[in-house]
Amino acid sequence: MSSDFNAIRKLYDDDRFVELLHHPNGIFWLKLRSISRIEQMRQFCQQIQFDIEGIPSHQLFEQVYKHKPDKQVLESFIRELFQQERAERRERENYIIAQLYQMKVFDWGGLYQNSLERTIVDNYIKRIQSWDELNSVIDHEIHLSMKGYVQCSWYNHWSSILIEDIFKDHPSVLPAMGLVKKVDFFIHEFPFDLKVTYFPDGYMEMLRKAKGLRPELTSLKAFCRQQGIWFDNAKSAGALFSELFAKVTEHPSQAAQEFMADFKATRMRLLQQTIENPESLKIWLYENQGVRRFDAANRFFLVLVNANDFDESWKLKRNKDLLASSIHSHLDEMMPDGMENLRLEFQWQNENYAAYADILFIVVNKIDQSGS
Repeated sequence: MSSDFNAIRKLYDDDRFVELLHHPNGIFWLKLRSISRIEQMRQFCQQIQFDIEGIPSHQLFEQVYKHKPDKQVLESFIRELFQQERAERRERENYIIAQLYQMKVFDWGGLYQNSLERTIVDNYIKRIQSWDELNSVIDHEIHLSMKGYVQCSWYNHWSSILIEDIFKDHPSVLPAMGLVKKVDFFIHEFPFDLKVTYFPDGYMEMLRKAKGLRPELTSLKAFCRQQGIWFDNAKSAGALFSELFAKVTEHPSQAAQEFMADFKATRMRLLQQTIENPESLKIWLYENQGVRRFDAANRFFLVLVNANDFDESWKLKRNKDLLASSIHSHLDEMMPDGMENLRLEFQWQNENYAAYADILFIVVNKIDQSGS
């Protein structure tokens, strides 16, 4: 039994989730690990009347696994733990949602979670030689950027908890209580890591290229030059895109209105094609992970889209009624015998990987696709 435990742990440590999933005891091991915090495990042992006297804390998980407690008892215990935590959050949920609606602009300020330190070092520490200039930059640029960074991180944290709870409230979902990397919950015995995202710019560019279309930003800049709409080409691509999208949208000319109607209709067509055939996007999302964030765990991709303005999609993360209705309807339709259909294969750095991945699009403000 010890070798069995260690074999599963190695699969887990090596991110070989497909093999772990098909191991006879792999899912049971994951569920038990989700309550492997000492206090939780002691509570569980007390419930199943398993004597832990003399067992070192670091061996408790393995010893309980060897004891092989009943699966249904384990799942009931996990659900009870979740309901205890959920009750506390539920009391504050309306307050948290109201606070999320205080967020008016989603702007990282040029600082991002995966490159915060590097951005500061490269753009300020290594570039600036003057003490006075450094402090001026701290007081103005970095202060504002850090404010945006903290606000965006705060918004993502609390909205993610809200969304996870929506999934975990569904009867077909078993929560993972903690200490299980890359597993947020189980759906019909399949572990999933939830990824909330928006329609990727890079994927849209790929779709447009396949249709013989220029990138969206290139198309916007060309139209603005043609119409004499000034812009600063030195700005970052993201900032410039947002500026030109707003300028053309708000421009009173008939040409601007026609251009934007066609621009949005093209977006909508490509979005709809992706919704109807999502396999390519799922693979793209795996293959375009950053080096530091790569893994091949099973994933549930929740893609939020404001079809009228993709940049406003972040607001959907706080729309509980919309999210709950769409997510629960999707979970209602997921059947145990259909889970194998979620398997996909992809490549990353010339290595082949396999995973199980589902995807749900929540789209608001759908627009006419009749543009050319």
